[in-house]
Amino acid sequence: MKLLVLMIAVLSLAACSDKNQPNVELIQDMMEQQSVKAQEYDDFFSDKAGGARVPPAGTQPQGFEPYKYATDLAGAARNQNPLAGNSSPEVLLVGQKYYETNCTVCHGSDLKPKGHVYDMMPTKPPALDTDKIKGWTDGQLYHTITVGQGVMGAYASHIPQKYRWQVVNYIRHLQKK
Repeated sequence: MKLLVLMIAVLSLAACSDKNQPNVELIQDMMEQQSVKAQEYDDFFSDKAGGARVPPAGTQPQGFEPYKYATDLAGAARNQNPLAGNSSPEVLLVGQKYYETNCTVCHGSDLKPKGHVYDMMPTKPPALDTDKIKGWTDGQLYHTITVGQGVMGAYASHIPQKYRWQVVNYIRHLQKK
């Protein structure tokens, strides 16, 4: 027993001593696993789709909450902003990041659409600083970001669920300027 403990200790120390030597694999195949990488072919499946497989019907990612107002405009308007009135730098910075990445191209950095992309659009996006948009509830803004409206597509896959209210707060912050 003492000999076994001594061998393990020597092997452990030997594995850490020289960084130019390859690792000592105490358990085989721990470093080379048989996992399938994304977009990699896999001979196990008949369609060879390996890592690009579609999840089974009816499944949802962990922590995902389906948007319950997708087809309920009245319910969406009553949806309460959990961050209402929060203009802390942390909230506004995240909102600004996602607004500038996803919204500025069409709605402008100052909520007034302009620029080359805007000029080429057959249907012009609205300015977000108009009285009409200012009169919307936070829930209506959140709903429009999530499912889209008119020619604007849904941004649910672009702006994570937990950051959409921060985008709403950032738009409200810009509307006050």
